Amino acid sequence: MKILVLVKQVPDTEEERKLDPASGALDRSAGESVADEINERALEVALRYKDSHKGTEVVAVSMGPEAVTKSLRKALTMGADSAVQVLDESLAGADVARTAVVLAAAVKTAGFDLVVAGNESTDGRGGVVPAMVAEHLGLPHLSFLDSVEITGDMVRGERGTESGSIRVGASLPAVISVTERAAEARFPNFKGILTAKRKPLQVLSLADLGIDPATMLPLLGRSVVVSVSERPARTAGKKTVDTGNAGIELADFLVAGHLV
Repeated sequence: MKILVLVKQVPDTEEERKLDPASGALDRSAGESVADEINERALEVALRYKDSHKGTEVVAVSMGPEAVTKSLRKALTMGADSAVQVLDESLAGADVARTAVVLAAAVKTAGFDLVVAGNESTDGRGGVVPAMVAEHLGLPHLSFLDSVEITGDMVRGERGTESGSIRVGASLPAVISVTERAAEARFPNFKGILTAKRKPLQVLSLADLGIDPATMLPLLGRSVVVSVSERPARTAGKKTVDTGNAGIELADFLVAGHLV
């Protein structure tokens, strides 16, 4: 079994995130970048299967600038066997459409039985890339799985609905995306940190994937930010002093704001 896990490097959610006023793109130099937590949970799903099926190969796959190596190295310390990074200057500022095309080409080049991804990244929050990758590959996609069960030729799981939950399944090969309920990511141990330095990390360009950016990428179109405005500063809230009628004032405030 060969499982590929899609990994994305995102700005640390503990820090302030800002947009570049000139380009409208996320200013990734404004703070520390880390591996997206939801992708670490996706990696944990693959590693748990590997723990009980020793012939399993787990590969972390990402697209992005040179700094993405940091997140891929962390995936290797957690237990991934190898990593693949797509690095090409023409992909700067890529939207979900371009990202999906490139990731689909990367996983197809690497070969796989199962692709595991997080349901949505913490920066873009689009939640569509796994489905778009599956569409480009012509494979079934099980989305927003709260639990995952992988067998020799099938993947099954449970996903939440408005009225409860539903069991879904698909034959391999397939693409799945998981929620934060699927697995708690493990911490890298000392052995993992040492062995990660010897694990292969392959860097691919668009040419390596058979993609000509001059002809193929323009056909996909591109999302363009036309204007950017900063969030207004938070104003002071209204204070209610209890002089005997604070409960009434609070109720009136909630009713006026349609909060009850």
